[in-house]
Amino acid sequence: MGLREVLTPFTVWKHVFDEPVTIKNPIGRPAADRYRGFHQNDMASCIGCGTCEAICQNAAIDMVPVDGIETRTGDSGLRPQIDYGRCCWCALCVDVCMTGSLTMSNEYTWVDTDPDAFRFVPGLEEPWKDDEEGYEREGKRVLSGIERIHMEEMPPETRISNFEEIVDGYSRAEAILEADRCVECGLCVATCPAHMSIPDYIAAVRDQDYDRGLEILYETNPFSEVCGRVCTHKCETSCAALHEGDPIAIRWLKRHIVDEVPFDRRLELIGKPAAPTGRKVAIIGAGPAGLTAAFDLARAGHGVVVFEALSHAGGMMRYGIPEYRLPYEALDRDIGVIEAMGVEIRTNCRVGRDVTMDALRRDYDSVILAIGLNMGRSTRVPGTEGPGVEKAVDLLRRITDGEEVPVPERLVVIGGGNVAMDIARSMARLQMQKYGRVGVTLTALEDIDHFLADREEIVESREEGVQIFDARGPQEVVRDESGAVTGLRTWRVKSIFDADGRFAPAYDEGDEQIHEGTMVIEAIGQMADTSLLEEALTEALEWNRGRIRIDGAFRTSEPWLFAAGDAVKGPDVINAVADGHRVARTVMDELAAREVMQ
Repeated sequence: MGLREVLTPFTVWKHVFDEPVTIKNPIGRPAADRYRGFHQNDMASCIGCGTCEAICQNAAIDMVPVDGIETRTGDSGLRPQIDYGRCCWCALCVDVCMTGSLTMSNEYTWVDTDPDAFRFVPGLEEPWKDDEEGYEREGKRVLSGIERIHMEEMPPETRISNFEEIVDGYSRAEAILEADRCVECGLCVATCPAHMSIPDYIAAVRDQDYDRGLEILYETNPFSEVCGRVCTHKCETSCAALHEGDPIAIRWLKRHIVDEVPFDRRLELIGKPAAPTGRKVAIIGAGPAGLTAAFDLARAGHGVVVFEALSHAGGMMRYGIPEYRLPYEALDRDIGVIEAMGVEIRTNCRVGRDVTMDALRRDYDSVILAIGLNMGRSTRVPGTEGPGVEKAVDLLRRITDGEEVPVPERLVVIGGGNVAMDIARSMARLQMQKYGRVGVTLTALEDIDHFLADREEIVESREEGVQIFDARGPQEVVRDESGAVTGLRTWRVKSIFDADGRFAPAYDEGDEQIHEGTMVIEAIGQMADTSLLEEALTEALEWNRGRIRIDGAFRTSEPWLFAAGDAVKGPDVINAVADGHRVARTVMDELAAREVMQ
């Protein structure tokens, strides 16, 4: 080391007596237009997905609650807070922002005596709020693909003549590409009724760790093979990727995992149930709610018997969803896992006929009612009474059982939900097999943008030759002099609800159409068959607009009876699965409490 290097540090001593100076604006000149300065955030566009927090290498971003921002579907209610003591202005947070709400101003000077001021929530009151200069993501540049990987499926001209499954499922290569699009924000978890760990099982697909993926699925959903095909996938409506392009194909990735794990391997991964507790639970109805509750209770070591009136388990999953959407061998594999836990399913055993409610109350420690909605509703317009008018759920059940059903050359379906689409498409297939052509007309009160059916059901129905007339209200089933059905008379719908939100359709009587057909099928809603309850119990229970009233823990007004599923909440497989978990938890807690008291 030379003399210069030794003496240099001491040269600063010449300033020891200088007066200190604080410069309020230390630079005093504007930055370049694209300079990466302090952050901005459009609070209205931000969805609180947290991708900015996840990508920050310096842990400079925390997602925090903000007054006035409420949690809702597709929005966590949180907003990013930047710690400028950690931020390095790399702008990765801006590049990864799924809605483009996060940008950076070109402001680079900020003087404050309070160090906490530099831990800041952009989008609140900041002096650069309205600045247009600064850094933002360029154009359509994104860090992941904006289009979902295409799912191969059977073309319409082929599928219309059979009931084989339409979609093929992803290959491993396709699944990896789709999984790579996920930013693991977790907004989907909150939207899913069963709160499945969606980002975790998508990550398992990306890592090709299907054993881990299956274990994650079975933490919350014993019907993952079913839901991988027919789930209403509301989770995809809150997917952050939706703001850049297509939402992640969450449903298809769930299906991909179970498709990749053989049945025997599933049983190994799920493991054996706990040691027997000596407690017995009766469950009425082998649909998704009842069987999910049975799965949880059996894994906990309780003895479970499920009573099912029909010849096969599955409820409306089997008897309401056509096989081209849900192959029955896929449903049987899910049910097989549940039976492997020790659940006994007694089919062709109708409560109220083969066993009484009193007997179940006497012989079991708890009873769960999960009967579903297996009866169709009627429009009750003139002409609906008599031959030639059918309920959709009745026909779907007969088709599943292989029974002969009437197949006219032309028919009309009333309804705009998934059941209406299912029966229209099923009858179209039978017409094609019998006549070589499709003659199905579908009418609904709602306009096409407000149909309750899944969008893909509507698209595929039209591809298969179903004619859809939206905003048409049924007025009369038209019959000839002999009483045979000849069509359906409809008027154009002006509105469905009145000013108070009550169902009160208004029509334009001058806009009338006759839809020709020798059969009319009603698919306007479903209800539960509660005759099994018998008169005394029916009167003792509390009801809510035709549905059994339950409390937050799925208890009915009768302390010994619990209820879950479609009969209390409405039709939807994933909601029924979620209910099955919750009612099982309540029953297990009560059984444990009784054990302590004894």
